[in-house]
Amino acid sequence: MTAPDELTGDDALAAEYALGVLPEDERQGVADRIANDRAFARLVESWEARLAPMAEQYRVAPPPAAAKTALDRRLFGEAAKPGFWQNLTVWRTLAGALAALLLLIAVPVLRSTLTPEAPQLVALLSAEGSPVSYLAVYEPKTGAVALSRVGAAQPGDRDFELWVINTDKAPVSMGVIPPGETTRVALNDALRGQVQAGAKLAISDEPKGGSPTGQPTGPVVALGELKNI
Repeated sequence: MTAPDELTGDDALAAEYALGVLPEDERQGVADRIANDRAFARLVESWEARLAPMAEQYRVAPPPAAAKTALDRRLFGEAAKPGFWQNLTVWRTLAGALAALLLLIAVPVLRSTLTPEAPQLVALLSAEGSPVSYLAVYEPKTGAVALSRVGAAQPGDRDFELWVINTDKAPVSMGVIPPGETTRVALNDALRGQVQAGAKLAISDEPKGGSPTGQPTGPVVALGELKNI
């Protein structure tokens, strides 16, 4: 399968910033550019608006009980005194620090609970010259790929099919993508084992019902690499 070029340049940078997948040093550089480059700032705003429907797939959940203990240890070591948490100044200081921290790490369009036990994988699927674009999020706990369409829909007489591609391996079908702006593709155990950071997801244009051969038969209209968030 010959893959088309992926989204590049400022468009890719703006999309990755909107997704929140940039490393911290790069994210700060992009934030500085947004403050000084109005055209680029509008591009970021455009991507945030296009990706916003994906947020509807997620709900706010409380942090795990162990989070406070881990935070105490990281901030204050073992030296925190029993009356420490009753100090109003401490609470105000922590509130400001935590608010700043949340602003730095928040993903603008994906409101989900991210825990070390179940990291999520995200990919922006697009291709140069193709009107098709999807945001894909793999959820280990549910074993499904959540998809939000931010580009063109499939023609009425055709289907989009989702594929996972690992290095030096043939594409493996994950199934036909159901129509709709937001949808999910459930994976069996074998497919879940194929989904990992660095793998690529691809979408091909296929006849109704999907590829008749078990491999892509139509053009690849979108492609992207899975990244941890």
